[in-house]
Amino acid sequence: MMQAMVSHSYLFGGNAPFIEELYEQYLADPNAVPAEWRTYFDKLAQAPGAAERDVPHQPIQESFIQLAKKGVPGQRASAATEWEAMQKQVAVLKLISAYRVLGSRHANLDPLKRMDQETLAELDPATHGLTDADMAVQFNVGSLVGPQKLPLSEIIARLKQTYCGNLGLEYMHILDSEEKRWIQKRFEGDLSTPRYDADTKKRILKQITAAETLERYLHTKYVGQKRFSLEGGEAAIAALDTLIQNSSGQGVQEIIIGMAHRGRLNVLVNTLGKLPRDLFAEFEGKPMVELPSGDVKYHMGFSSDIPTANGPVHISLAFNPSHLEIVNPVVEGSVRARQERRNDTERKQVLPVLIHGDAAFGGLGVNQGTFNLSQTRGYGTGGTIHIVINNQVGFTTSDTRDMRSTIYCTDIAKMIEAPILHVNGDDPEAVCYAMQAALDYRMTFKKDVVIDLVCYRKLGHNEGDDPFLTQPMMYKKIAKHPGTRALYAERLVAEGVLKAEEAEGLIRAYRDALDKGEHVEQTVLTNYRREHAVDWTPYLGTHWAHPVDTALPQADIQRLTEKFTTIPADFKPHPTVQKVLAARRAMAAGEQSVDWGMAETLAYASLVTNGFGVRLSGEDSGRGTFSHRHAVVHDQNRERWDQGAYVPLRNMSDNQGDFLVIDSILNEEAVLAYEYGYSCAAPDKLVIWEAQFGDFANGAQVAIDQFISSGETKWGRLSGLTVFLPHGYDGQGPEHSSARLERWLQLCAEHNMQIVMPSEAAQMFHVLRRQVLRPYRKPLVVFMSKRLLRYKDSMSPIDAFTSGGFRPVIGDASITDPKKVKRVLLCAGQVYYDLVNGRKERGVEEEIAIVRIEQLYPFPTEQLAAELARYAHVKEVMWVQEEPKNQGAWYQIRHRLEGLLGAKQTLLFSGRPSSASPAVGYMSKHVAQLKAFVEEAMNLAK
Repeated sequence: MMQAMVSHSYLFGGNAPFIEELYEQYLADPNAVPAEWRTYFDKLAQAPGAAERDVPHQPIQESFIQLAKKGVPGQRASAATEWEAMQKQVAVLKLISAYRVLGSRHANLDPLKRMDQETLAELDPATHGLTDADMAVQFNVGSLVGPQKLPLSEIIARLKQTYCGNLGLEYMHILDSEEKRWIQKRFEGDLSTPRYDADTKKRILKQITAAETLERYLHTKYVGQKRFSLEGGEAAIAALDTLIQNSSGQGVQEIIIGMAHRGRLNVLVNTLGKLPRDLFAEFEGKPMVELPSGDVKYHMGFSSDIPTANGPVHISLAFNPSHLEIVNPVVEGSVRARQERRNDTERKQVLPVLIHGDAAFGGLGVNQGTFNLSQTRGYGTGGTIHIVINNQVGFTTSDTRDMRSTIYCTDIAKMIEAPILHVNGDDPEAVCYAMQAALDYRMTFKKDVVIDLVCYRKLGHNEGDDPFLTQPMMYKKIAKHPGTRALYAERLVAEGVLKAEEAEGLIRAYRDALDKGEHVEQTVLTNYRREHAVDWTPYLGTHWAHPVDTALPQADIQRLTEKFTTIPADFKPHPTVQKVLAARRAMAAGEQSVDWGMAETLAYASLVTNGFGVRLSGEDSGRGTFSHRHAVVHDQNRERWDQGAYVPLRNMSDNQGDFLVIDSILNEEAVLAYEYGYSCAAPDKLVIWEAQFGDFANGAQVAIDQFISSGETKWGRLSGLTVFLPHGYDGQGPEHSSARLERWLQLCAEHNMQIVMPSEAAQMFHVLRRQVLRPYRKPLVVFMSKRLLRYKDSMSPIDAFTSGGFRPVIGDASITDPKKVKRVLLCAGQVYYDLVNGRKERGVEEEIAIVRIEQLYPFPTEQLAAELARYAHVKEVMWVQEEPKNQGAWYQIRHRLEGLLGAKQTLLFSGRPSSASPAVGYMSKHVAQLKAFVEEAMNLAK
C-alpha cells in the first residue's frame, strides 16, 4: 500500500492526518517508515529554512498545503474509489487518535461499577464514517504499535484492550513527542496487559493478603480505634513492593515516601517492616520512644533497609501532621538534600514517592506549588512517583460534584505534563504493571508520573465514622464487595497458579505471626550501615548558649572580600553593583563601616570557604528584595541567565562548600516546607528561606505550625532551618510592616526555636555563623529591618567582626554613671534608633538607659538580669515596641521581664495602641503614632 501511496496521487492536503502519522513515525525512527516515504521526508527536512522553524512538523504541513493546491507533478489524479479508500484510512487514524486522548473515559476503572459510563461519540467508528462493512478491511495503523496493517476490527480490539481495560491512560497532553512515543510503545506494545509468571503472581497475592489481614486483625483487636484503614485499596501495598524490588536495578538506593493517614499503618508494617508488636504497643498507649509531646501513631515516620535482588534499598516514611499534603514538599526537600549529599547529579539514587488521597490531591493548593517546583533548577528532584488512593468518596460527606471542577482528581498533574495512569484497584496485576511503567518513565525522563489507584474505602473516614449516613448507596455496594484479595485469589485458582487452600493458608500464616507480634518472614536488614547516612549525635543534648568562636581575623576578611568582589573581565555589571563591590572592599579594609549586605556576604563566604554549604531561597533572593545582597551579578550586555550571570560565592576556593541562591516560585507554603525538609537532611549546611516581606510567611503558616515549631517535640526531628523575615514599621501599610512576631513567640516552648531581632550589622554576621558552627540544630528566625539595611548608625566597625560574637542582650554603652538613670527602656529591633534619637532630642541621655534584647527566644534571662543589675535602684522599667500593644513581643515576654524586676520596680509599656490591623496605611498616622509612643517613653514626669 505504501508503494501505491507514492505512485498514485494520494497526497492531497485533506489526507494530512495520515501523512502526519507517518511523519511522527519518521521523527521517532526514520527506519520505521518505507524507503519512499523516508526519502520524501528527508528532502522536506533539508528544505531551505526548515532547520530554523519552531517545530519539525512545519515543513510537512506546508508541503500538504502545496500538494492540496497543485497536486504532485508527474502523478495522475485519484479515482473516486481511491479517494474514498483514502478517506477511510484517515478516519481510522482519527479513531486511533481519539482512543489515545479519550480512551480512559471508557476504561473499566471503578471496582464498584456505580456510575453509568458516558457515551463518547469520538470513540464510535460511525462518527468517523466507518461501518460494519469496513471491519474486515485492512488499514495502515500509522503510529499504533504493532503490525503495520490490520483489519479494522482488530485495530479497535487492540485500542480497547490498551486504553479501555482495567488501565486508562492520559498522556496526549504531553508536548514532547519522545515521551508520548515511549508511552505508546510501552502500553500499545503490551496492550496494557501484564504478563507475570506464577511466582510473581503469588507474591502479589501474598502482599494484598498481608494488607487485608492486618486491617481486619486490627479491626477486631482494637475495636473503634482510629487507624484509617486501607481496605479496598490493598493493591497499593503490592505496588510499593513492586517499586522497591525493581527500583534498585535502575540505581535507586533510597526511597523517601510521604503520605497522609489512609493506609499508613499498613505501609509501616507491610512495606517498611515495622514490627507488629511495636504497632500494637502504640495502640495500647505505649510509645516506643518517649518524646516531649509525641504524636498519634498514624502520623509517625519510620525507616528501614529492605533487601532486593540488586542490593539494599533504604526506605524512609516521612513524619506527617494531619494537614495531609503539606508533607509533600517536605519530602521533596529531603530528597534533594540526600541527592546532593551523594553527589547524585543524575538524580537516580534517591527517589521521592508521594501517596495522596483523592480529595486532597486536587483540593489542597500545596500540591500545585509542589508540582510547580518539580522542574525548576533549585528544587527539581528528578521526578516523583505519585500514587493517589482514590476511594471515590474523599472525606465521606463529599460528592464529586462538590470536590472538584475537573473530571479526574488527578487533572492537576497535567500542569506539568505528567502522564496519568488510572488503574482499577481490584486488578492488582494491572496496578503493579502501572507501577513498573511509572518507575521506568521516571527514570528515563526525570519527570513526575501519577498512578490513580481507583478503589473504594470499606469503612468510614475513620473507624468511628458511619458512612451510611451520607453515602448509603455506595456503601450498600461496598458491603456486597468480596474484597480485592478474594477476587484475586479466585482468579489465580482459576488460572491454576495455586489451590484455594494455599490462598487460605496465607491468611492463617499471617494471622499466626500477628498473634506473636512478628512478621511472617524477615523483610528488613538489621545492623546494616549505610554509606551516606547522617550522624545526628553531635547535635543531641547541646545548649543554645554553647560557646563558639564566630569572629574572623581582618586578614581573612580582606582575603574573602577580594574573592567575592572580583568579577570576570568580560562581565559588565550594573553601575550600582560596581559601587556596592567597591564599597565592600573599603569596608573590609576598615575604611568605612560594614553594612548588612556585606555582613551577610562575609558570613556566607567564610562558611563556604571552610566547606559548609549555604542554600538561600526566596522570591528575590539573588539580588535581595531590597537590592542589598547582589549575590548574583548580571552582565548588562547578555540576555541569557546561564551566560549573563555570575555568582561570586561559588568561586571562593577549589574545595569550597556549595553555594546556591534561588529566586523561588511565588508560593511560600510549598517553598518553606521544602526548605524545612531539606534542612532535616542536611545538618552541615546553612539552609535559609527568605520571605519577600515578613508577613508573607502567613501563607506558610501550616509549615510553621506543624513542622518548624513542633517537629522536634512531636517526632524528634532536628532542623537547623533559618528563616529571614523583613519586619519593621516604616509607614508602608499593614502588609509590609509586621512579620507577626507575636505568632512566632506564641509557638516558642521547650527551646524549640531561636527568635532574634538584630539591630546591628555585625549581629547578623555572628548569628549566621553561629547557626552552623555551633553543634545546635534548632530553627533560627531572624526578624530583619528593611530600614536598617542602609541606616548608617546600624552599620558596624570592622573590629565588631574580628572579635566578639552574637550578643543576645546589648547594654547601653553610653551610660557612664548608672546611678543617674531614672528609667530603663527595653526594646528589640529598629525601634532602638527611634528611642536613641528621641532621647537625644529631649536631652535626657543620662537619665534614660536603653537596653536591647536581640534574642527574644530562648529568652536570655541571665544576660538581661546582669544588665538590669546595673540599674537596681531604678523604679521604672519600660518595654517599648513599635508594634500595636496586642501584637509584637509584649504579651509573650511580659512575664519574663516581670520575673527579673526587683520588689520596688514597676514594668511599664509604650507602643502603638491595640489594633485589628498589623499597621496603619497612612503615613501621617504612622508618624503621629511613632511620635506619641516615643514621647511616652521619654516622659519622666509620670
